[in-house]
Amino acid sequence: MTIRAKICGVTNREAADAAIAGGAAWIGLNFYPASPRYLMPEAAAALIAHSPARLGKVGIFVDAEDDDIAAAVAAGLTAVQLHGRESPERGATLRRRFGLEVWKAVPVRTREDLAGVRAYGGAADRILYDAKAPAGAAIASGGLGLRFDWRLLDGFVHPLPWLLSGGLDPGNVAEAIGVTGARAVDVASGVESAPGIKDVDKIAAFLKATGQS
Repeated sequence: MTIRAKICGVTNREAADAAIAGGAAWIGLNFYPASPRYLMPEAAAALIAHSPARLGKVGIFVDAEDDDIAAAVAAGLTAVQLHGRESPERGATLRRRFGLEVWKAVPVRTREDLAGVRAYGGAADRILYDAKAPAGAAIASGGLGLRFDWRLLDGFVHPLPWLLSGGLDPGNVAEAIGVTGARAVDVASGVESAPGIKDVDKIAAFLKATGQS
């Protein structure tokens, strides 16, 4: 089984090079100003220009305005990931406007959190299942190193291709794939030495654990 991996929150060439060398399918570029992984569009454009065409470049946004998304898309994104409260209608609108894949992150803590996923069929291209942040968290949009109970996905009929996220790291990703049957995984804090600081050795280990290298 081929597993595809996304290294999210890449902020520099060293991390991008490690993702490329290890066989990642995508890198994530974060355009949410409150995130420690935030990039200006100009910085993202430089990383994208440095990366091969085969590598997907996914922009992460949280309830962003169209103009802000447009500025990031112009840097060379291949997909837009919505990590806020964006509705299916919002996703469909962005697909039409930018002509790119739209991914929707769904925060999960209980089985009931999966109930709204089917509404994104036809409005998004991929779903990313992430751990729901605790109440009062300063940042509630992922990248916190939290995981949810993977067994919640047992028997769930996924309406779209999907990625597993939330608390993955080199030590647990193989188990996560085995439990959930995920064909694609996403990691941010699990390959960092500090918030927003990627560790190239951890990136390599994560990708090796998913069978990329």
